[in-house]
Amino acid sequence: MTSGNIVHDPFLQSVLAASIHARQQCLQLIDLAERSAVAPSETLPFNTKFQLSAKQRQLNADLANLRQSSRESIFEVRATKQDTAEARQEVDRLHLQLQNLYYEERHLRGEISACESYDHQYQQLPLIPVEDFLEVEPQHADTDEKSLMFARINHELAEREVLEQQRQELLKRKQVLIAENKKRKDDLASLDKDLETFIDAAKPIQTLFEKQH
Repeated sequence: MTSGNIVHDPFLQSVLAASIHARQQCLQLIDLAERSAVAPSETLPFNTKFQLSAKQRQLNADLANLRQSSRESIFEVRATKQDTAEARQEVDRLHLQLQNLYYEERHLRGEISACESYDHQYQQLPLIPVEDFLEVEPQHADTDEKSLMFARINHELAEREVLEQQRQELLKRKQVLIAENKKRKDDLASLDKDLETFIDAAKPIQTLFEKQH
């Protein structure tokens, strides 16, 4: 795998191309210097000196550009690392938030399940069957289950209030009857006492009649 296949950023690719070009310039300069080598006592031809000088100037310019690009690439890498670190922190934050949402969802599902399985007190009320209730209150035939339960409970409450009222009226009537019965018993007791008194008072008269006869 070549470096060109690894590096995909356009700016870094330009830096890589500049480094490759500078390397080629170095190799060309070395090759030209080796081919133009002369003895120490000899002098290089002017044309050769001019070519070497031109190649060296071009190489120096390429190296300067490469150093500038290298510094820029370092700054770019640092900025990219900073952006990557910030993005990682954001991803970690979102991941933690997502985990919290999962835990909250699991907790809420557990609460919902507990509520659904809870043995509510209203379920133990001795309500009349739904079929009997709908015969009495047919307007609730298309009512949803929750509203139907409320209607049945309200119906049961109304029925019990009527029964309680009837019970109170019967209690009042019972108290009246008890009072009347007591009065009659008292009247009978008083009458018995009066009769005994009358009988006691009539005994001398009865004795007198018995002596005469």
